[in-house]
Amino acid sequence: MQKILISACLMGNLVRYDGQHRLATSEILKHWQQEGRLIAVCPELSGGLSVPRLPAEIQSGNGWTVLTGTTQVNDSEANDVSSEFIRGAQLALELAQRHSVRIAILKEGSPSCGSTQIYDGTFTGRKTAGFGVTAALLMQHGIRVFSELEIAQALAHLRALEPHSQ
Repeated sequence: MQKILISACLMGNLVRYDGQHRLATSEILKHWQQEGRLIAVCPELSGGLSVPRLPAEIQSGNGWTVLTGTTQVNDSEANDVSSEFIRGAQLALELAQRHSVRIAILKEGSPSCGSTQIYDGTFTGRKTAGFGVTAALLMQHGIRVFSELEIAQALAHLRALEPHSQ
């Protein structure tokens, strides 16, 4: 049975920077949880950041540019937290590889987990097209990343991987 990596905040864990969660209430996710498919991870916590923590945004780039060292992730007080984000991404990748994960469902907008949009680095609430550090590293290693808004697409992809699955 194919395992699925998922952002811990989507599972209701209080791991976000503000100490909250973003519980996803999809029936598909509930079914996958009952099947034991879901592996929850919070890359930011794994990388050494605490709860609560200052909000962080990628400065003038995206997850790829953070991984290559050409831009950084700063918190709202201008502290460079790139190393924690990169370490968390590496640990999420190791977890995914240990469980032969080929699909991840990650929190959209996050500087770690965003897969189509992230905040633009100005701390003004504006979003831009792009992806977070963990999403970029997972994609770089062949793991298909979906957001919590793309669960139906994730299900279709899973069915292509496992024709007899639901």
